[in-house]
Amino acid sequence: MENLSEDILRSMPEALIFADLDGIIRLWNPGAETVFGFTAAESIGQSLDLIIPERMRKAHWDGFNKAIVRGGTLPGRTSMITRSLHKSGEPIYVDMSFAMVKNPAGQMLGSMAVARDATARFQEEKNLRRQLAELTPKPEQPAQ
Repeated sequence: MENLSEDILRSMPEALIFADLDGIIRLWNPGAETVFGFTAAESIGQSLDLIIPERMRKAHWDGFNKAIVRGGTLPGRTSMITRSLHKSGEPIYVDMSFAMVKNPAGQMLGSMAVARDATARFQEEKNLRRQLAELTPKPEQPAQ
């Protein structure tokens, strides 16, 4: 069964990243290589800051540390589209979901994230919102 888990992990097109309680990347599957551009050798042992834009780091680490203290992510939180860093330097958006990982005894081990590239979808939705705003009549201003 262990080989099956490894085969699934290696075959999934989405990025699967596991970071320990210090935010150090310990697992980086081939999907993560595709989404973020960094190889496993470049990523494992590095801080999650590798893929977190600098202006978002404080919010990320605040949430990460709260989830560790709380013992999990907020209930009902599914996935969200967020900005991320790609090795190429190109801005990307990823649809990402998070979970805290515990061993069978309930001891917190770290966090995992599953991500897929959502850059094209994000840009299409942004363009549609802009087009809609241009087509929507603006309320008339009262005469002064």
